[in-house]
Amino acid sequence: MKKVERINIIMRYINNRTQFTISEIMQEFNISRSTAIRDIREIEAMGMPLVAETGRDGGYFVMHNSVLPAVRFTDNEVKALFIAFMATRNQQLPYLKSRQSLAEKLLSLISENQQEDLVLLNQILLFEGTNPHNPDLLELSDLPHPMLEKLIQILLLDSYLLISINEKTYPIYLLHLYQEKGLWLIEGFDLKEEKKQIFAVDQLTSVEPFQTKERLSKKKIYEKLSKQEEVFNLILELGPKAISQFKKYHPLKVSISYTNPYQTTAILKTFINVNKPEELTEITNWLLFLGEDIKVREVPEKFLGGLQGRLNLYCL
Repeated sequence: MKKVERINIIMRYINNRTQFTISEIMQEFNISRSTAIRDIREIEAMGMPLVAETGRDGGYFVMHNSVLPAVRFTDNEVKALFIAFMATRNQQLPYLKSRQSLAEKLLSLISENQQEDLVLLNQILLFEGTNPHNPDLLELSDLPHPMLEKLIQILLLDSYLLISINEKTYPIYLLHLYQEKGLWLIEGFDLKEEKKQIFAVDQLTSVEPFQTKERLSKKKIYEKLSKQEEVFNLILELGPKAISQFKKYHPLKVSISYTNPYQTTAILKTFINVNKPEELTEITNWLLFLGEDIKVREVPEKFLGGLQGRLNLYCL
């Protein structure tokens, strides 16, 4: 039993009793004394009112009629929460169905002056994807792919998954779940092919825990990944203008290292798979976006030919 699950069950166990002892918790949940004490302390920290009584017949007493202190937010905390809610419009994030109820609960906890500030913020702040003529009108679907929430629920229990895309299945160990260009993507280690792969959540037809006794351990997976690290075949030097463009947008797997204390020059190293036309096109468009403030140290010949062709096209 995982720690979070155990603590939740202990809390329900305690809530049904007026008194209990550490020994009872140890026996009921088959845990050591030190673990039982740590769990009780965490439960107390969450706000459950317990009173400890020492002595031979001592233990813990549950104060069922006690009143916990009301939650109070500072002005800046209220604004931070409200702006975070506003920024999630049209972002297709999981659990957005609960956003409206959260906003209503937040408004009920704050003063009238704080509410007026939030109304003003709602009028003057616009985020990407918001209709400027009617901020409450959603231009895109505000809900993510239905498979995303199911995927996250499973991931909270286990990172080993069996995913299906159409009729093909992939046993994977999930490394990252991330969003890029409005799409949710899975970066996972394919346990069958023993290599890193990326899958679009929108393409999933099913997802379930991968139950098998012969699966690779997390340590073994990362050992295999470290041995499979691809050599860099694209190395660039970036000047201040290119760095500014890089900060505006860059592919997730690409990063830069600054080469002076003022962060006005940097070096970029990455690997381009020249056998993937879509990747070549994406990187080509991105390099043109960076502009002229770059120097090429190393580049695949096949990629260079495609880039030159694009430049000639612009010159016509």
